[in-house]
Amino acid sequence: MIVGILGRKVGMTQVYQEDGTAVPVTVIEAGPCHVLQIRTPERDGYEAIQLGYLDKPRRLATRAERGHVARRMESKRSKRRQALGIELPPKPGCEPKRFIRELRGPTEGYEVGQEVRVDIFQDVEAVDVIGTSKGRGYSGVMRRHGFAGQRASHGVKKVHRHMGGTGCSAFPSRVIKGKRMPGQYGNARCTVRNLKVVAIDPEKNLLLVKGAVPGPNGGFLVIRKTNKVG
Repeated sequence: MIVGILGRKVGMTQVYQEDGTAVPVTVIEAGPCHVLQIRTPERDGYEAIQLGYLDKPRRLATRAERGHVARRMESKRSKRRQALGIELPPKPGCEPKRFIRELRGPTEGYEVGQEVRVDIFQDVEAVDVIGTSKGRGYSGVMRRHGFAGQRASHGVKKVHRHMGGTGCSAFPSRVIKGKRMPGQYGNARCTVRNLKVVAIDPEKNLLLVKGAVPGPNGGFLVIRKTNKVG
């Protein structure tokens, strides 16, 4: 069974253990989510559940987004398919969602329209958190890759933060692919693995994990039970 949920980062704080030590934690608002679709090998070629998080006002949702969560009986396509005897896939019957993601794995125990809450992690010790890292724009090698830069002594003129030589000699006379250079830094999918679950608050839909997670406060996250051993 898939053990996962969608949420968003609230911020960081610290909690105290019984022995008095302070543990830095990230507070995540996890769920509640609705199961929007169930992917099957027969129909889709793989197994997965599609979760939706955070209601989206209908006036801001497109017709496709509204039709994804509720059946439109008056549509010509649905009437034509029903006339041909084609069974229409079930709909969750909820509001359109702002954040939708799929979690692959065995789908036993899930059904369309089911609500997934944070208490699914009640017996989970560690999780993997997936998010989009903070975008830092176009950055140099010292910031992006941690280069030391050039010397700050005589002989180095106005190139103290440059990366230095990049090319080769007569052979192969080109820059090798993958060379660490300035460029876009951040704003990329990032996964932090094996974060310890410190506490769960089912009433407020809060999940506290030890350490930091990708993205800014308010950024959307995918939280899954870790598959890392040890």
